Amino acid sequence: MSQVDLVAPRLRRWTAWHEEWREPVGSVAVDTDGGLVLIDPLDPPRGLAHPDHVLLTVYWHIRSVPELTADEVWSSRRGARPLQNRGVKVTQKVEDDELPGGIRAFATARSSEVVYWLPDQNALVIGDVLLGAGAKPRPSDERLRLCPQGWLGKATHEELRQSLRPLLDLPVQRVLVSHGEPVVRGGRKALEQVLA
Repeated sequence: MSQVDLVAPRLRRWTAWHEEWREPVGSVAVDTDGGLVLIDPLDPPRGLAHPDHVLLTVYWHIRSVPELTADEVWSSRRGARPLQNRGVKVTQKVEDDELPGGIRAFATARSSEVVYWLPDQNALVIGDVLLGAGAKPRPSDERLRLCPQGWLGKATHEELRQSLRPLLDLPVQRVLVSHGEPVVRGGRKALEQVLA
């Protein structure tokens, strides 16, 4: 596990080695008025191991969720059944209620994947639909890029771009990706470039 980085007030990101992916992947912790929220947590550091809420961007990111003692586990409606089949009890669906701390979920063209908006930190948290610099499967130095077409099922890259364009209406400063380097400054510009 690497060091926990303070990205913005009340927002931390860390990476941990993912055995199947064969590289470190990112996870996020945000302190909200509704309690400690972890997003896509893998091997959380000791001080973050007892969250009030866990939010999952996509069901593939089950990671360390079964070992955590979160009061609430949140997923998209489409992701709930695959998570249940993997032994994770989803207690809340992101479409049903306001998320803790005013966090919002945005649907994507990739079935069952959502993107989270953290309004207090002007940050997006992305699972797989966008990749950061250096991420597999074909590492590049692009700050952000679309995931491979094959990850989208029946959707196309243009449909993915279309589904993500509402994010450009937000005052995005940071884009915290799971795979590759996060964008901690100039997030809106990087997002505009990838969605053009």
